[in-house]
Amino acid sequence: MIFELDFYRQPEIILELFEKTREHYDIVYLRAKSRQVGFRFQPLYKLFYYILKNYSTLQIDEMAHNTRIISRRALNSLLRLRENLRYMKAIYSIVGYKTAFLETDLPLHPAISESFSDRFRTSLIAITSYTTFLRSLLLWIFIFSVLFLLGVIANAFKVKFTGIDLFGNIGEPFSGWTFLVVLIAIFFATTCLNLYIMSIYLSNIYNEIKQRPSYIIESIQRF
Repeated sequence: MIFELDFYRQPEIILELFEKTREHYDIVYLRAKSRQVGFRFQPLYKLFYYILKNYSTLQIDEMAHNTRIISRRALNSLLRLRENLRYMKAIYSIVGYKTAFLETDLPLHPAISESFSDRFRTSLIAITSYTTFLRSLLLWIFIFSVLFLLGVIANAFKVKFTGIDLFGNIGEPFSGWTFLVVLIAIFFATTCLNLYIMSIYLSNIYNEIKQRPSYIIESIQRF
């Protein structure tokens, strides 16, 4: 049982969570109806959970409190995970098992002792450890670099042969200018491609080191 001090005046919540587990749920948590956070931080929270939901296979409830009750078998599976970066919402999702929630009127709010830098560091850990966002970002940068390369080459040759660029401006090509611009654009696209390929290798190596299970086997029955 994980119990937050915010609910110390409501000890009956423990009984309510326990009663919910009788419906064959292994994890039952409290879910807030709102988040109490500064107006300037709201877009950051939305962006963070958007990345988690769209660039990972995790089923994360962004309004979940830390207060929850966990069955013994779910806890045993959780303890077997080799996760030193303890972003618990993601770890609960990796473990799986039947999960339910009870709604509460107490809004979510950051801990008083937790600064913005701490929350930002936690978000970076979650994004880099549990999502493919950075790899997807490098892919889009590579695609943009290829489009940029094609545009630069077309513009350089148009200026060379017509004296007018793609935007209709008059330009005077200098000796070697076209070759230099095309060469820089090719190197830029090649660098972006190398970064994307390296990100794939690093992502695969990271996943192998973590050894996150594809399936969690609770027991084996032999016949």
